Amino acid sequence: MASVIPDPIARQPWGMLIPLFLLVGFGAAVLYSAAGGSMDPFASSHLVRFGVFLVMALVIAAFPRELVRFLTYPAYLVVLALLVAVEIIGQVGGGSQRWLDLGFMVLQPSELMKPVIVVTLAHFYSSLPVGLITGWRAVLLPGAMIAAPVAFVLLQPDLGTSLAIAFGGAVVMLLAGLPLRWFIGGAVAAAAAAPVAFFFGLKEYQQRRVLTMFDPEADPLGAGYHITQSKIAIGSGGLFGKGFNEGSQSHLQYLPEPHTDFVFATMAEEWGLLGGLFVIAIFGVILRWGLEVARASRDRFAQLLAGGMVATIFFYVAVNLLMVMGFAPVVGIPLPFMSHGGSSMLTNMICIGALMMVDRWNKRAPGRGLSGSLSGGLTT
Repeated sequence: MASVIPDPIARQPWGMLIPLFLLVGFGAAVLYSAAGGSMDPFASSHLVRFGVFLVMALVIAAFPRELVRFLTYPAYLVVLALLVAVEIIGQVGGGSQRWLDLGFMVLQPSELMKPVIVVTLAHFYSSLPVGLITGWRAVLLPGAMIAAPVAFVLLQPDLGTSLAIAFGGAVVMLLAGLPLRWFIGGAVAAAAAAPVAFFFGLKEYQQRRVLTMFDPEADPLGAGYHITQSKIAIGSGGLFGKGFNEGSQSHLQYLPEPHTDFVFATMAEEWGLLGGLFVIAIFGVILRWGLEVARASRDRFAQLLAGGMVATIFFYVAVNLLMVMGFAPVVGIPLPFMSHGGSSMLTNMICIGALMMVDRWNKRAPGRGLSGSLSGGLTT
């Protein structure tokens, strides 16, 4: 078989790529339906973006380890500078200031910070002597590297993206072996500070979103409208759904944002529980492959990098699914590889490219991977 299929094609991780292609194709079908049975404007651009970013991911996958390490800190500083530029000359849309108009494209720098914070902390902890992992140096500088972009993103304001950046960074810190009691203490402190953050840190519309999560029926035509209609769409799909291109909630425009944040609800209405299980299963395959790549890595940098990228994709998936089902506030997190949107596709394909890169490093490295290192980091 190796003599028939060219080696550059044969060595690709098809066990992940084929499920990914299926997910993107299924997403295009859902977007086709969300547009009322038309490839434009959602499905066609969705497929084009995926094709472009797939090429980008393949380019990332070819990066050598030394180049990634060399570019890590400069990349962090550049993206942080872009976040500062957003506050000065950023483009305003929908009441938020999140974008930079570069002429040839409109860039959302906060999206780039999600994978960049992961590789930055992976580089930091892989260079930190093991004996210092329980000292103040293991927390102070990484904490500042996370806090700086989170603060600028909260100013935009963008709660969902700031949480994603913090989550990716925290997972890398956990996998690096920081004592678990520190995270438990941080969680307790965050819970204690939550009321103060709610009343003084969140804007009024963000407070409404949080309260709506607990009682969306209290204001079904106002703050609770999105969640109520999403639940109706998902529930009305039943086991097998209403049929392709037959979703009344999205077609009659009852469901807000049926092509972006609530694309899962659009899908569930037409494809039912079986469609939902198919999507979740595909995500499970992709995330499991990512974890296997992390476990097979021979060095600390690759392990932390791969584990953080898996965590970033997982955050997108988990928060979006919880959001559309009413178990989390509406924070504007799209569903990876299915929602229409260039920023989300860019971030998640960077994560896929980074995982393919580590997978290539693993296959070229002699000997077996240190499969127990990640689990050891979790229990340290």
